Amino acid sequence: MKINILTLFPDMFQGAFSESIIKRSIEKGIVQIDITNIRDFADNKHNSVDDYPFGGEAGMVMMAGPIVRAIEHLQKQDQWDEIIFLTPDGKTLDQPMVNNLSLNKNMILLCGHYKGIDQRVRDHWITQEISIGDYVLSGGELAAMVIVDAVVRLIPGVLNDETSALSDSFQNQLLSSPVYTRPADFRGHKVPDILLSGHQKKIDEWKYEQALKRTQERKPDLLK
Repeated sequence: MKINILTLFPDMFQGAFSESIIKRSIEKGIVQIDITNIRDFADNKHNSVDDYPFGGEAGMVMMAGPIVRAIEHLQKQDQWDEIIFLTPDGKTLDQPMVNNLSLNKNMILLCGHYKGIDQRVRDHWITQEISIGDYVLSGGELAAMVIVDAVVRLIPGVLNDETSALSDSFQNQLLSSPVYTRPADFRGHKVPDILLSGHQKKIDEWKYEQALKRTQERKPDLLK
């Protein structure tokens, strides 16, 4: 998969993509992540990419020109399955959406800033708008990192055990069941006997019951 992130702050991604699973997926050649600086496509001597909004509202708005020129530059190099704008008023990210995104060959993630981007970009160049929650961040960069991490881990070959992602929370509209590891007895707190029994069918039944119970208690909306 190829992912290109359009941003005003390229350096924000250095740490996030240089560790753990994403780093290994890049080193294996499974994922290619490129960062494009929107300021490189400004057409004025100050490289400004924002201006005051029409109508007199406070704050600044990212101009259409630099963003569109950046998108068109990338479109000349490749065909993109999705051009995604990260915005608080987008559709809220969930696991089914992540699963669908992981099937793409490539995608562009556009990080907004200030009061947002010119609506004409959203109307004519963006294919999907995504929010990671009902709150406001300083920009779309952190949201882009979240999406990249959630998507990349589902791509075959990224995780050492490819079945691991299938048992994650939300994959079957349930939260994960409790998990335990050695020692079986830690300061008098013991692992449930069923997990030590070796009866896989009973273990699977217990895990499902626990997952259902946890979902009912913590996120009952998933069961709807």
